[in-house]
Amino acid sequence: MDNKDLENVYNDYKNQTKAPAQPEADPFQEQIVAVRKNDDGDIIAFKTESGRELDYVMALSEAKEGKLAHVDVFHKYGRDIIRSEPDGVKENNLDNLDTF
Repeated sequence: MDNKDLENVYNDYKNQTKAPAQPEADPFQEQIVAVRKNDDGDIIAFKTESGRELDYVMALSEAKEGKLAHVDVFHKYGRDIIRSEPDGVKENNLDNLDTF
């Protein structure tokens, strides 16, 4: 395939969905509404919609168990980390949430 064909295939793929997919709400999951950061800007704790404050390890455990909405756990930097689900909306990324 030449570069033009590859570009066309990618553009077709990218244009399949114009609006970001809206994840369905699970009534058994809590949503993270705020984060706490250290002086380096790293997220060190999370606050849920019910007001619970979770340290990073607790939040990681709950995310792995499927108890937290709209986050993924993946292995990077030699450890598991929590990350927002990629939905194309920057405002709901963990790094952009309110702080507490």
